[in-house]
Amino acid sequence: MSENRAVNFGAGPSALPLSVLEEASTNLLNFQNTGIGITEISHRSKEFTGFLADLEGRIRKQLDVPPTHKIIFTQGGGTGQFSAVVYNLLARHRLLYPELGDDERRLEYVLTGSWSKKAMEEAKRLCASPKGVGGDVRVVVDARTFSKDGKSFDNIPPHAEYQFSPYTTASLVHLRARPPPPALIYYCENETVDGVQFSDDLESPQSFPFGLLFSPDFGEEQEGGHQPLLPLVADYSSSFMSRPIPRLADHAVIFAGAQKNLGPAGLTVVIVRQDCLVDADAAAKLGAAPVPLTFVYKTIADSNSVYNTPSVFAIYVAGLVVRNIEREGGLAHYERVNRGKKEKLYGIVKKGEEVGVLRRKVHEGSESWMNVVFEVLGADGLVSKEAEQRFINGTSQRGMLGLKGHRSVTLGAFFFFHC
Repeated sequence: MSENRAVNFGAGPSALPLSVLEEASTNLLNFQNTGIGITEISHRSKEFTGFLADLEGRIRKQLDVPPTHKIIFTQGGGTGQFSAVVYNLLARHRLLYPELGDDERRLEYVLTGSWSKKAMEEAKRLCASPKGVGGDVRVVVDARTFSKDGKSFDNIPPHAEYQFSPYTTASLVHLRARPPPPALIYYCENETVDGVQFSDDLESPQSFPFGLLFSPDFGEEQEGGHQPLLPLVADYSSSFMSRPIPRLADHAVIFAGAQKNLGPAGLTVVIVRQDCLVDADAAAKLGAAPVPLTFVYKTIADSNSVYNTPSVFAIYVAGLVVRNIEREGGLAHYERVNRGKKEKLYGIVKKGEEVGVLRRKVHEGSESWMNVVFEVLGADGLVSKEAEQRFINGTSQRGMLGLKGHRSVTLGAFFFFHC
């Protein structure tokens, strides 16, 4: 079977381990000796709910998710979460600060690529007056400002350029005299289309600037001292479970569509801090927008992710993938493997640059581990559609598919850890 399989560089749905696909195929007919296939079994059966709980525990262990956070499984992909985080965190903000007007509820976005831009645009659409959910959407930093051509997403901006709204709640006496915290702060850890990724080395200038947020001057004073309860939201869709997540506990929400690394399309994994599991109906009574039930994090968490029928098959395959990760050495092993893949692939692109046939699109230090975006050059040193097509034809003949990349870029070699 493996002899006939192509090398799949697709960005999503992306390649899955052959052993996982073979095991999944057998359980299509008989899941855990029930005599019922996995696509037929009740999502509330003890067999499936047990499998779901096991998956939650394995993800928690691999990513070292603290008990302050709940892991839930939902649908709608990253695009659905663009909306869900706005609804849930505005409801949280309304409950915390009921006296504020809509224009005082800030939603802050870090723009480093196409997906963070889409997330910001969805927030603007939802917040738009007069019938929107309320809120003032602001851009903290726009990476295009620091690009080679002034319009491309090809870098992670320097820390000094991030313009987060400063605030402090040093005492309740001064609360009304000081600006409130934002409703959410949003970034996309890896931009699939643009090949840009935040460094996991927190000393790197291309890392996410946690130090600007979690400091005595930018946080919430709680009883017992400074507590980093900022509403930090991260889209980890295209790098989830490929390496450890830096400062995971400092995030309010981390979400990931499974189809990039973890399984087939249809499943979204969301890691939510407990204080963000709020009563959306109570917030609506205070003036917040009503939240669709399938978007309410608390509803999903309280029902252990089976409030409605989840993506049963996608969850099952994701569970097999996580078990496979464990068998092969866990995230520490995959981090080493992925680093080696990245270095090898960028080395090939560099050789192509030296001979004048390829050109990287991303600044050094900002490159993605997961998807390498480059251009194919003609004999004149310019981007060439003809040369690109020859490249695609040559790779296809060698059984390498999915290299064409996203329709909005010239060429993208999407290199995922399950390839």
